[in-house]
Amino acid sequence: MNINRLSWDDLRVFLAVARTGNLSRAGRSLGMDHATVGRRVSALEFALETPVFERDRTGCRLNAQGRAMLEHVEAVEANLLTLADTLESGTPGPAGHVRIATMEGIASLYLSEQFAGFKQEEPRISIELVTSSNEVRISQREADIFLSFFEPRGTNLEVSRIGRFALNLYASSDYLSRHGTPCSVKALGNQVFVGYIDDLIQLEAVRWLDDAIANPAIDFYSSSMLSQMFAAAAGAGIVMLPAFAHAERFGLVPILKDRIEVHRDVWMSTHRYVRRVPRIRRVLAFLGEIFMRDFPISNI
Repeated sequence: MNINRLSWDDLRVFLAVARTGNLSRAGRSLGMDHATVGRRVSALEFALETPVFERDRTGCRLNAQGRAMLEHVEAVEANLLTLADTLESGTPGPAGHVRIATMEGIASLYLSEQFAGFKQEEPRISIELVTSSNEVRISQREADIFLSFFEPRGTNLEVSRIGRFALNLYASSDYLSRHGTPCSVKALGNQVFVGYIDDLIQLEAVRWLDDAIANPAIDFYSSSMLSQMFAAAAGAGIVMLPAFAHAERFGLVPILKDRIEVHRDVWMSTHRYVRRVPRIRRVLAFLGEIFMRDFPISNI
């Protein structure tokens, strides 16, 4: 191998192909056409004097040499990102974009408000808050940080449990005046509920209503937690919501608050090398701080 032939441009293409598994998708992420991506991969393999991908009709997969190389190239990428932050910022302190992926409810009802305050502390960090009902692949750099209600698995991930929130049942005053306020868990069997569409649930962690009552009589279904909350506020039925929703501000009344014990953990994951980048390190610290303050693991 001739180390002098190695180019960061080619290594950057290597990372994109490794993460997407496809020349065309890699090209779209890099702003190149697939033919240029293919030439870059060939140039890299020529410099390395060995192939790093196995190619078939479905795309490109890393071979043993490519897998061994991936971790080292990701470390180089993290160091270059840190260097770029240092050179571009001009002044001390982190700057740049940080993309955080998480579920719709916690993004809309909790994190949006928290990051409004964060921007006052760190005006040079731009937050991109992405909502998804699917697991986001941090190892493929679909986001810098992923917050989930389950423990993610993957290579080169740094994963930590940063919080735990309670869930409770809520209903509108109008609903309770029509159906009566249940005074026991057993009495919930005579009520109607708002819940998720069972065959569209992609995360088992959101089956939280099942933890409170067996076979609830659901009268309104939605794949959106926000839609469920506002339907319940309009009197459609009883809904189970996380503490971070602060459902009382929407006119919902808690039911059996001291009798129902349902909770979920919050897990934060990021790539083990990318966490070195100052802007990402700062956001990780901020998320750890706010969950420790508002939803500490020891609280439940």
